[in-house]
Amino acid sequence: MPNVVIVSIARTPIAKFRGSLSSLSASELGAVAIRGALAKLPGDVSIREAYLGNVVSAGMGQAPARQAVKKAGLSESTICTTVNKVCASGMKSIMLASQTLQCMPQHGAMLAGGMESMSNIPHYLPTSRSGMALGNMQLIDGCIHDGLWDPYDDQHMGMCGEKCATDYGFSREDQDAYTLESYSRAQAAVDAGIFDEIVPVEVSQRRGGAIVVDKDEEPHALQLDKLPTLRPAFDRKNGTVTAANASSLNDGAAAFVLMTEDDAKARGITPLARILGYGDAERAPVDFTIAPSLAVPVALENAGITASDVDYHEINEAFAVVALANMQLLGLDHSNVNVFGGAVALGHPIGMSGARIVGTLYDVLKQKDGTIGCASICNGGGGASAIVIERLS
Repeated sequence: MPNVVIVSIARTPIAKFRGSLSSLSASELGAVAIRGALAKLPGDVSIREAYLGNVVSAGMGQAPARQAVKKAGLSESTICTTVNKVCASGMKSIMLASQTLQCMPQHGAMLAGGMESMSNIPHYLPTSRSGMALGNMQLIDGCIHDGLWDPYDDQHMGMCGEKCATDYGFSREDQDAYTLESYSRAQAAVDAGIFDEIVPVEVSQRRGGAIVVDKDEEPHALQLDKLPTLRPAFDRKNGTVTAANASSLNDGAAAFVLMTEDDAKARGITPLARILGYGDAERAPVDFTIAPSLAVPVALENAGITASDVDYHEINEAFAVVALANMQLLGLDHSNVNVFGGAVALGHPIGMSGARIVGTLYDVLKQKDGTIGCASICNGGGGASAIVIERLS
């Protein structure tokens, strides 16, 4: 099969929930990232097909991926598929695009990525269609119901984080210490301008001129002195997971352009990274938090390498305890994991994050002169995805 390479990466800044990007839909954010990724390539590169992740599509209208592609100004003939693998959606989109090119190398350039505006997820009125004869009607928060709720055990996914902390012996202090380190790393990376894949977003205002958002909002938002005083967010009596040592709700989008290595060479395009392999894994839904520890070995085997060949890892920080537990299970040192901070500090727009961490992994490899990296992300329902890349430039 032909080698598949990443030739362009772009993303929006990650904004806080109801923050500076809340006036834009997920598809509008996706369009910004798509235009940014294509702007880095020769003008004759045209996208044949697009896979874009999006988790909660309620209220967005038909085919969110198609909306983003059209808003970005791509050809009417561009084939579009919206991917929902919960938090792994953005990564699965990259995997599907890679598979397509391996099966049909003549397909040309592929677009992949993910987008989410958690600020714009609507509330639902589920009884309105059948009617309510008497009494009050309850609004359901779509963000929680379709994005953050475990329907198998009927509980918030934060309770799965609590189970993980108990099962693997991580205290509140362990999780808070990890959180402080994640914020410290993310703040340093933002201040140093490490994330050069960020595309500024122009946001119209009701009064005055538009504002330009060009930096992630979350890393400098935490009041560190309040971290130890926060109450548990899910298990109110005995819990250890708080709003701070869990990832936040956010808005953002990321886009990648993929092609075969031979095609890139023929076009005179210097690839950023080669996709070596990828894989998925599943376990009981309540234990989705540790599914990356199963997906990573699958991806490594498919890449034809061993764990010792990997220079750096990205593990999505759905909760601080997710990274702690998977580092323990995989035998990883924190110095080589989430070097520029993770979702606890950077934010977690759920349809975007799987793609975002692949871009951040490339940043790490580039800045640290690494060669091979592995990104992994858990997803609701008990799953996880992982991908292995090799830096080429």
